[in-house]
Amino acid sequence: MKRLQLKRGKEDSLRRFHPWVFSGAVQQADEGLEEGDVVRVVTAAGDFIALGHYQIGSIAVRVLSFRDVEIGDEFWFSRLKSALDMRLSIGIADNPQNNTYRLVHGEGDMLPGLVIDIYGKTAVMQAHSVGMHVSRVEIAEQLMAVMEGRIENIYYKSETTLPFKAGLGQENGFIFGGSEDNTALENGLMFHVDWLRGQKTGFFVDQRDNRSLLEKFAKDKNVLNMFCYTGGFSFYAMRGGARLVHSVDSSAKAIELTNRNVALNFPGDTRHKAFCEDAFKYLEEAGERYNLIILDPPAFAKHRGALHNALKGYIRLNNKAFQKIQPGGILFTFSCSQVVTKEHFRNAVFTAAAQAGREVRILHQLHQPADHPINIYHPEGEYLKGLVLYVE
Repeated sequence: MKRLQLKRGKEDSLRRFHPWVFSGAVQQADEGLEEGDVVRVVTAAGDFIALGHYQIGSIAVRVLSFRDVEIGDEFWFSRLKSALDMRLSIGIADNPQNNTYRLVHGEGDMLPGLVIDIYGKTAVMQAHSVGMHVSRVEIAEQLMAVMEGRIENIYYKSETTLPFKAGLGQENGFIFGGSEDNTALENGLMFHVDWLRGQKTGFFVDQRDNRSLLEKFAKDKNVLNMFCYTGGFSFYAMRGGARLVHSVDSSAKAIELTNRNVALNFPGDTRHKAFCEDAFKYLEEAGERYNLIILDPPAFAKHRGALHNALKGYIRLNNKAFQKIQPGGILFTFSCSQVVTKEHFRNAVFTAAAQAGREVRILHQLHQPADHPINIYHPEGEYLKGLVLYVE
């Protein structure tokens, strides 16, 4: 196994079990080390400190283990079983009302660069590192073993998540099985999962708990679901007794999926309408007809260089919602940008409220659910943040 040696003093973060080695901490690496290789990380003195996947970029190593173990079938099985055991212990897996959950959440499950979502009998596996891509078949084999009949299909969906410069020529497709049944169940509601062409693994599993909370606020409300994607918040609002629900997204494909998902649960229900329009344009022309608004935009900042413009975007978007929402209305507002901290986001929403001249109270502070755990040594994993606001 190839070695990567750190500069003097650069092992401190690894001694605190942070799972990344940054390129600036590297003194030297063995010749022939290739992206995706498992590498042995040693201190300046030559002492072992970690094993991980080597990659090109600002993060040089994603740590798989702080113990000197073999990275093979037994390792993958053990890590996957640990992930399943946690989901079983908190009642998310094997729940008759919910066959949709995240089984592996990267660093949160000590498998950095790997995401696995479960949709009924199908697991959708996504690699965010070359190392996980290289090991995809071995991981899939151990996943089938760990799940013990819970799944029948594994779909690999990593075309857009792997480094494009790696030149892997990756194509999405089934590693095991090949089911065309893409209907899943979340808290008793059905939805279609577009794992072939959809964003992420096909559905935003991380908003499950927040959708349930919205349902409790929806009775007799006029609801606007901005950036609706597949309509998750919309059909929860309908089950909660909303008077009307309008779903808006700039993607015609998203609007098609939203309409299909609403029809699955509420066939023929005239309370729902969907609009394929730009969010800002729709809000500008909306009038003051809504008293429950959801703002769940895509990530405005995917790297630190985009942070300033992202915060301006959050201010502008929330300002417009504050201007339009009825007095006594409720606003659910979110950021899924990892580089936007809770403090950044809260300050942006505060600024938007002040600009709009509305009196606002915080009812709830929201975050990702338990099947998207945060490694206590990796606070960067806390990416989803949200606020539920009462607007005077």
